[in-house]
Amino acid sequence: MQKTYRLIIVALFGSIMAVTRLFVPSPIDKILIAVDAILLALSALFVKGVGATYVGAAGGTLTGLLRPSLIPYSIIYSIVYGVLVDVFMKVFNVKACSQGVNRNRLIYAMACSTLIIGFISYYATTLFPQIITPSPMMDMMVAFFGPATGATAGYATAYLWNKYLKSIPV
Repeated sequence: MQKTYRLIIVALFGSIMAVTRLFVPSPIDKILIAVDAILLALSALFVKGVGATYVGAAGGTLTGLLRPSLIPYSIIYSIVYGVLVDVFMKVFNVKACSQGVNRNRLIYAMACSTLIIGFISYYATTLFPQIITPSPMMDMMVAFFGPATGATAGYATAYLWNKYLKSIPV
């Protein structure tokens, strides 16, 4: 894929991530991050290697500019989420090809990365700066909705890729 198309994908997906973050208040944005997960998974499929990391960096920077009080958290967590998606795509050997993508591997990769980033971002905002008051109910919600959202995003991404996007040259 040409560098121009990569840049367009990173800019478009990062912008969509920032806009969706603007309308979802914290801590709900830690639980329901399906849009971010789908965009990061698609970017990892389109831009081989570090596509999700690039989109995470762009989305986190734009989100930080829209929410200046949380700029370091927005940038760090978005980049870490992108790195986790790229790493788990490699760990589960998720490959985008003209025949499609393996749905189960993509679901596992997204469930694992979303669970980990959910716990990291939730506990970092409840334990260290105490932006959010910790509660056992929120702990359980993050533990359930993290992998559930990631698995749903993995399934949605696999469906989009296999049905509509696999013919696009990557």
